[in-house]
Amino acid sequence: MLISTFLVGALHLGSCLGRPQTRRDEVVPVVESSIADFVESLQLPADTAELITNTLTSNDEVIVLLSNATSEVEKRSLKSSSKLAPVACDILQKCLGNAVVQASSRALIEVNWSQECWLTPQCIISPASSRDVSVAIKTVGFLNTRFAVRSGGHSPNPGFSSIGPEGILIELSRLNQVTLSADKKVASVGPGLRWGDVYKALDASGVTAIGGRIPSVGVGGLILSGGISHFSAQFGLAADNVENFEIVLADGSVANANAQSNADLFWSLKGGGPNFGIVTKYDLYTAPVKNIWYTARVHLASDVPALLAAFVQYQNEGALDEKTSVLFQIGLDTVTVGLVYSENARQPAAFDPFFRIAPLVLFVPPTNGTVVSFTDVLGAVFGDADQPHDYRGASSLVDLALYTEVETFWRTQASAVRAATGANMTFTMQHMPQSVVTKGTARGGNALGMVNKPQQWWTTVVDWSSASQDAAVRDPVIAVGEKWKSAGQARGSYVPLIYMGDGSRDQNPLASYGTENLNKLKATAKKYDPRELFQTMQQSGFLLSKA
Repeated sequence: MLISTFLVGALHLGSCLGRPQTRRDEVVPVVESSIADFVESLQLPADTAELITNTLTSNDEVIVLLSNATSEVEKRSLKSSSKLAPVACDILQKCLGNAVVQASSRALIEVNWSQECWLTPQCIISPASSRDVSVAIKTVGFLNTRFAVRSGGHSPNPGFSSIGPEGILIELSRLNQVTLSADKKVASVGPGLRWGDVYKALDASGVTAIGGRIPSVGVGGLILSGGISHFSAQFGLAADNVENFEIVLADGSVANANAQSNADLFWSLKGGGPNFGIVTKYDLYTAPVKNIWYTARVHLASDVPALLAAFVQYQNEGALDEKTSVLFQIGLDTVTVGLVYSENARQPAAFDPFFRIAPLVLFVPPTNGTVVSFTDVLGAVFGDADQPHDYRGASSLVDLALYTEVETFWRTQASAVRAATGANMTFTMQHMPQSVVTKGTARGGNALGMVNKPQQWWTTVVDWSSASQDAAVRDPVIAVGEKWKSAGQARGSYVPLIYMGDGSRDQNPLASYGTENLNKLKATAKKYDPRELFQTMQQSGFLLSKA
């Protein structure tokens, strides 16, 4: 057998590697068995299987990795190097072909929203099916190769959804199906889609999905973080509107997670991030929403005190109408208030506190339009810029005095940052009514551990031009986040939850879910990924191993 020929030479690698020579019969069975089992698991045609076997048995690094004569120290050193990544790319190219596996390209690398995620991997895998994903996961697992997974790549955190030459990028853009059930109640959606594409695909059917507000945000990352929607008050978070997850697990098997099957995994995927496998299909409950009312109003910054008071009045009163949603973003010079109602209307009374404050300009006049038309408007306003970005999450109960105190502090920080670097920092508050919690609970709950009270989730987005400015820009952002915590605790209004979708690189959203939920997530990960492939070989993301 060909493998035996190569192993004869492999036995003499010991002196080069600094370990004693080992008897051939101690090595051959282990390596032969490992390679044979791996190749068999891929279920390849005979000629391809032989080609893969020959490739593996002719590679010294593979033999060292698999040999029981190799010390654990040496294996760890090999795994931490980039030597196995080219082998994995070669194997995957032979298994899946050039249409799926390709060398790195700038066009694919620069899909990520932030420049700090423009890393160049050893190769890029663009699977077109769950089987392709399964082959990729089996291969990186067998060869202990680092990898990253990208749905939309909208996170600005350095290294998220990206990887350098030490590993492989599995990018999911070809998993882009949208199919609607005959009764229009469930849409099956691929993780490689952006939300704008999903809404357009469903528009003619008169239904929508509960998903992201900005069209360029990817399906996968938003759902796995929980997912804020315009319609969350009425239908819950995006994750709470998943009927079933089709997922490739760490051993390469394809499983379904829903309320009846793998229920612990189902719960964990609703907010638990990229810790359990690669989701290849989301079966989403649709919502009977197409025609909506919306407007966007721009105010001068001098209106901030009145607008904060209006926002709190809306939180306490207007938000009881679950068809409402408010986008509230403060900048140093202007404030943008977006108002959304989930059906056609004239002037919903729930928004009266805002209507009493005259805007500088009606950026978007009151419009009876559609989910698609409003999403297109937001896409034009929040276009993607090729530069570093950061954001940060914090939460609190409804508290006007707290909002005012933190906004005042933020304004001093944002002004100093702009003066020093030219960077723009926003102050955005997202109302989360109690109904979001109850809707989620009614569908089995999620991992976030939300307090069962009305609350707000704050975030800031900051953009700057050069990596040399990172510290100068990020330090004030961190300071504002700490201000939410200290001032909120002093007033008894602090909520520890950090929404993963707004979490910054140094934050710990998973730990913010509470000890009980964190332990449940870790138990689920251990059950479905006992080797901890997604904790140790996955490049980045909010991982349980770091929580």
